[in-house]
Amino acid sequence: MKAYVFPGQGAQFSGMGKDLYESDERCREMFDKGNEILGFNITDVMFNGTDSDLKQTNVTQPAIFLHSIILVQALGSRFAPDMVAGHSLGEFSALAANRTLIFEDALRLVAQRAEAMQKACETKPSTMAAIIGPDDKTVEEVCSSIDDIIVPANYNTPGQLVISGSVEGVDRAIEILKGKGARIAIKLAVGGAFHSPFMEPARRELEQAINETPFHEPVCPVYQNVTGKPARSPEEIKENLVAQLTSPVKWTQTIFNMIRDGAGHFTEVGPGNVLQGLIKKADRNVSVESVSSLI
Repeated sequence: MKAYVFPGQGAQFSGMGKDLYESDERCREMFDKGNEILGFNITDVMFNGTDSDLKQTNVTQPAIFLHSIILVQALGSRFAPDMVAGHSLGEFSALAANRTLIFEDALRLVAQRAEAMQKACETKPSTMAAIIGPDDKTVEEVCSSIDDIIVPANYNTPGQLVISGSVEGVDRAIEILKGKGARIAIKLAVGGAFHSPFMEPARRELEQAINETPFHEPVCPVYQNVTGKPARSPEEIKENLVAQLTSPVKWTQTIFNMIRDGAGHFTEVGPGNVLQGLIKKADRNVSVESVSSLI
């Protein structure tokens, strides 16, 4: 069975999508529609912007979504998923790819999500850190032992977990985990504590937008971040998508469940190849490729 996965924030690069815009009329129409929906020429930033320009949340998230879903369009009949999943932001790409959301609605939600997350980040200082080495249980126990808001945020692959919370809480967790043998325990250059209680204002704002958006029966199941399990019901998909902002991304569990359910070949669609690496670390026996350009 064929599984398609879609990257999240951090996969962006200058020049992303330019080849699609220049070589395919339908792709060009979708980019132009994206500019219209967003109210600014995101294509200018995607094609010519600096790394700093692309790191702005209101640019990063819609840029990655646009690149991913326009690649799906360019693949045409070669895109034939039996199942899909996306890492954090990438879940919106997955939902557009399996036709739960139409392109325009998905992009509007991504833009609203980015804006809501940015506002939540500005409310109170918070951060995230990558932890490599200790098993999940050790990291979970350290987080729960600290008298502050600090939680596991991204279960990326066995032995690689991202934590999220207050600046003080993350600093304390890093100190403790280094003492427990973490090979790497380092803060990330992010705007705030994504997938933590700090995102509650953004969750409430996005919930209203999601509830006002039509969700359709998908052509294949989506394995969602909140559960790591497949979903087909539009109502279930909505509920999980709302919960995603304040819940951990269970990517490790997602990949293992997809493999268990028959995924024999994974294709990462979108900028970069981060997910390809995570999947290979989870199971070296599966076939994995990435598609970030058609040139």
